[in-house]
Amino acid sequence: MRHHLDPEESNSVLDVEDSSEAESPAQSDYLDNPDSRKRRRTSPSDDGAPVEMDEIDGGNDDGSDDDEEHLKTIISTIKAPSRVKRGADHADGERTHIKPQNPILAPTDPNISFSSLHVRPWLVQSLSNMAIKRPTGIQKGCIPEILKGRDCIGGSRTGSGKTVAFAVPILQKWAEDPSAIFAVVLTPTRELALQIYEQFKAISAPQSLKAILVTGGSDMRAQAIALAQRPHIVIATPGRLADHIRTSGEDTICGLRRVRYVVLDEADRLLHAAASGSMLPDVEECLSALPPAAERQTLLFTATITPEVRALKDMPQRPGKPPVFVCEVDTQKLAIPTTLHQTHIQIPITHKEHYLHVFLLTEANKGKTVIIFCNRTSTADFLHHMLRLLDHRVTSLHSKLPQRQRIDNLARFRASAARILVATDVAARGLDIPEVSLVVNYDIPRDPDDYIHRVGRTARAGRKGESVTFVGQRDVELVLAIEDRVGRQMDAWQEEGVNLETRVIRDALKVVSEKKREALLDVEEDREVGGKRKNTKTKLRAE
Repeated sequence: MRHHLDPEESNSVLDVEDSSEAESPAQSDYLDNPDSRKRRRTSPSDDGAPVEMDEIDGGNDDGSDDDEEHLKTIISTIKAPSRVKRGADHADGERTHIKPQNPILAPTDPNISFSSLHVRPWLVQSLSNMAIKRPTGIQKGCIPEILKGRDCIGGSRTGSGKTVAFAVPILQKWAEDPSAIFAVVLTPTRELALQIYEQFKAISAPQSLKAILVTGGSDMRAQAIALAQRPHIVIATPGRLADHIRTSGEDTICGLRRVRYVVLDEADRLLHAAASGSMLPDVEECLSALPPAAERQTLLFTATITPEVRALKDMPQRPGKPPVFVCEVDTQKLAIPTTLHQTHIQIPITHKEHYLHVFLLTEANKGKTVIIFCNRTSTADFLHHMLRLLDHRVTSLHSKLPQRQRIDNLARFRASAARILVATDVAARGLDIPEVSLVVNYDIPRDPDDYIHRVGRTARAGRKGESVTFVGQRDVELVLAIEDRVGRQMDAWQEEGVNLETRVIRDALKVVSEKKREALLDVEEDREVGGKRKNTKTKLRAE
């Protein structure tokens, strides 16, 4: 359930008040055969938050004849006409989405330049040095209005240049009056924060801008010292900045009380209220230390303008402030790029890892750059270990990794040192990962919008891309909800001359089962803290 901000409330992000609603946790759909292994129980986790696995049993995974017969039996149960294909009664779906309400349309004139948007020459030259010659739609719409002093809600698909749309006007105004702390940018993940930090530093290269990162995984004392030195720009994740506000002295945070600009990047995620994992309380804590809404300029950017984000447009305006403007570019097309081919594979859930290994090695896929999305950090960690043991060039990205390792792993994937990235939804939004050929939904997301963000990692900038969703026996309703949301059906995956079932039985049963067992042991060893193994219910017994 999404949290809806009441339009009558006067204290929003433009001046926020919390009214969180509980969200019923989704239950795991992982199905194991009771004769071969205990059922794996995992707790649901929003946004890839750390989750402990309660029970994992290696079971009889030695690739025996019984295992082969069992797999054939399971496969036979899903040979009936695909239940994933929805009937005519599902064509329209029941899910409704709010349409734009008089959004400001970006100028469509292809000859518009940054100079014609009243951007200063030094910034135009700096952008040109970064090979940014012409403004995108969201930049055309937002930059002039932000320079006029208006609060902004900007919506545009991933990869459309939203960071430049808010960084350029902020830097232009800062250069005219370089005070500290001039702007605070809040964003949901460390990787996004680093990416925004790098963009600010690159665009402001001709100037003496002092920007700092305030994110988890780094030394809090060093961050407190940096904050006390009054940097010009603070780019932060809400949780870590809220920690500083709660625990650091007044000397550290007093500079925040004079901020001119506040940016909420990926605003829909920052404002989403849920039973667990919500960032909204931390966002409110951060905003409480900043000037009132009437004394600052607030900029919200997102690829998905949700009802709670859109409701902010209708908030009562403070006297003397110009009205909030909304600029939407291609948000209705957010669902799916036209160059993306969506497919699904129906699989027996107990041999999901076997199918993944065989799928990644088909003739069409073995050279592709791939992101594999999982719902839980425990799953991502396990798959990373298993695929590495199976000699795939793989790395991972999820919230349980140390910050330095997250940065290094992402850099390896960007540099093609690894061709496969196993990730949670921390990699689904905003990150600049060019030329991903294939997205695999190893786990199906509960929210269709999360599916949209995941598959949006491929088919970018007009390039072709493919997504493949692994569908178990109990996942059909999730697939139908996704198809209703995006308005298109998934095709059954196929590759000429390839039968995944045959390859699994012939090539993968024994080797994957062995490596799966090794990976589970590796995961357990990684859980050791201070030389002592954590007290879990997991028992891994060698057969």
